[in-house]
Amino acid sequence: MRRLTDTDGLNEQQRDILRTVRDFVDAEVIPVASELEHADAYPEALVRKMKELGFFGLMIDQEHGGLGESLLTYALVVEELARGWMSLSGILNTHFIVAYLVATHGTNEQREYFLPRMAAGEIRSALSMSEPDLGSDVAAIRTAAVRDGDDYVITGQKMWLTNGATSSLIALLAKTGDGAASPHQSMSTFLIEKEPGFGQTRPGLTVPGKIHKLGYRGVDTTELLLDGLRIPANRVLGERPGRGFYQIMDGIEVGRVNVAARGCGVANRAFELALTYARQRKSFGKIIGEHQAITFKLAEMASKVTAAHQMMVLAAPRKAGGRPVGRRGGHGQVPRRRVLQGGCRGLAAHSRRLRLLDRARDRAPLPGRAPAAHRRGNGGNTEDDHRPRPDAGLRPMIACAQAAAVSGASR
Repeated sequence: MRRLTDTDGLNEQQRDILRTVRDFVDAEVIPVASELEHADAYPEALVRKMKELGFFGLMIDQEHGGLGESLLTYALVVEELARGWMSLSGILNTHFIVAYLVATHGTNEQREYFLPRMAAGEIRSALSMSEPDLGSDVAAIRTAAVRDGDDYVITGQKMWLTNGATSSLIALLAKTGDGAASPHQSMSTFLIEKEPGFGQTRPGLTVPGKIHKLGYRGVDTTELLLDGLRIPANRVLGERPGRGFYQIMDGIEVGRVNVAARGCGVANRAFELALTYARQRKSFGKIIGEHQAITFKLAEMASKVTAAHQMMVLAAPRKAGGRPVGRRGGHGQVPRRRVLQGGCRGLAAHSRRLRLLDRARDRAPLPGRAPAAHRRGNGGNTEDDHRPRPDAGLRPMIACAQAAAVSGASR
């Protein structure tokens, strides 16, 4: 049901981009996603197609060869990609975190050098922050960079790099001094170029191998070994030593928008599959989509998908407007009062629907269970029952889900 995630306020170029992504996902991603996931195979053919379609330059300014689109557009693109296969969203995630870091915090020379090739997909990127003994505790990192003339010499071990092998540019966080007032002020971000692949990809830098995972497969996750890696001082992001923690945290929020969008895409696909099954499976002489219990389940799924989509749509412009996603206020190009098409009037309306749905589910009579009026002993006089009907307030959503389940009108 495409209208559940249709976003109001988009311009024609944004809609064209989303249609292109949707067609790509339906025609080329969904048919092969299961095979690639089970084989843990890197999707070379899909990545080449993404490169041809310009996905890697989506948020990079036009002056550097990109499309110059907003973080909202990027979030909607990620949502569509994750609807087909979540791993594709991971291939883009660290690439755009690093592109954002270079564009926002880099020097003019760094922007001119990296961004045009990143927009063309010639350079793909990874982010290196975590280490074997830490993840969120960034202040405790041990990887150290020591100044030696015009270079820094970096030694340490990094862990859980998404795109660690396939990338040719890594934004890496390392400690650069113990004399700072706090650990957060003693870190710097380095822009490290390397050859794609495993093994020693440049002197002093080794990518040992792929970390095998139970899920989120296809995209490569690796560790990184640094043993006397020499990096010119002009490859410190923005040529501002000691600002690495703050730069990386700024970029991580772009990644969080990506993670929210991929969750929405996966949920949307789950709803599509549930709806398809509800139209095909039969029980007690009719398709299960005609049973009230299944209709309520579909209505609840539809409401949650639209609510999650709306929260993601509101979060992306907030981040783009310079406000952390978790705070009130912010700037955005999409009106808060009506983000979704199809009669959705904000997150509060969805919350009310969910509460009503919970009450309706609790009150709906079970097979073989007497109506509520008889259970209260009022002689079956339902006129004394002033409670709202079980589906009060839910009729539009239930009707929508039931019509889709029965008729097959999915879009």
